Amino acid sequence: AGAGSLPASRQNLIAPARPRAAPRGEVEILDAKTREKLCFLDKVEPQATIAEIKNLFTKTHPQWYPARQSLRLDPKGKSLKDEDVLQKLPVGTTATLYFRDLGAQISWVTVFLTEYAGPLFIYLLFYFRVPFIYGHKYDFTSSRHTVVHLACTCHSLHYVKRLLETLFVHRFSHGTMPLRNIFKNCTYYWGFAAWMAYYINHPLYTPPTYGAQQVKLALAIFVICQLGNFSIHMALRDLRPAGSKTRKIPYPTKNPFTWLFLLVSCPNYTYEVGSWIGFAIMTQCLPVALFSLVGFTQMTIWAKGKHRSYLKEFRDYPPLRMPIIPFLL
Repeated sequence: AGAGSLPASRQNLIAPARPRAAPRGEVEILDAKTREKLCFLDKVEPQATIAEIKNLFTKTHPQWYPARQSLRLDPKGKSLKDEDVLQKLPVGTTATLYFRDLGAQISWVTVFLTEYAGPLFIYLLFYFRVPFIYGHKYDFTSSRHTVVHLACTCHSLHYVKRLLETLFVHRFSHGTMPLRNIFKNCTYYWGFAAWMAYYINHPLYTPPTYGAQQVKLALAIFVICQLGNFSIHMALRDLRPAGSKTRKIPYPTKNPFTWLFLLVSCPNYTYEVGSWIGFAIMTQCLPVALFSLVGFTQMTIWAKGKHRSYLKEFRDYPPLRMPIIPFLL
């Protein structure tokens, strides 16, 4: 062997150096409002996710289960995602996180089932003219206008579709929402359902001005938009594997109804608004028109938010797309 080198027999006895394990860190959790220290976690693995830190926090404060927690780097900053990893955050060996209580939570599935089942049931009460709604002489009578029966069929199928989509199609990125939302959402859906059903099924209701032609046109709009809405929901479902929170850019598929993705970011909202516009034309009922307007306003807010998220997250996001209305909005 040359000078300074070891014999081959001794070289084989030297074990390779093992990589040193990353040092464990510490996490202190403060109340975002009062800055009071709520919890101190030591020996936290650097690969720990925010979801795992929430579980550790729950052990010391059982009243704040993980879905109820919002952890952030700044008291007024955005909530960290459950999948965020501690060592990838801009923190030192002792990380300071700020906690906000999101309030009592309820699953999205429960909220959707409740808010959609209500209109389905409420509308049918007016359609069958149960007692104490229109007066005793009209109890359980039936309208002589075909459009009234057609409207009931469309309304019922719409909410049956929504219920089935909630159970078998939708994949939610968040498992829960604040409990208070169920009261707000049900007031909106149930209230409007009762208001429009009262007038459409009223014994004094008169058919649309342009008769059968108007009804047929409106029915075509309603059916096309319902099919389009369902097609978009299926396309979005296929983008996200079950149990994941993966986000991808949605693109048109072979289904022609998905081609609206070429022009808008949220065609499901476009089709939803179109369905209610068709229903309003079919029934020529003011409460339905107001419901369509309020729904359009809310869905425009949601669509703009999702459009901004797409632009921020994906640099190659198609530039021609608008949030909800092609070329306009």
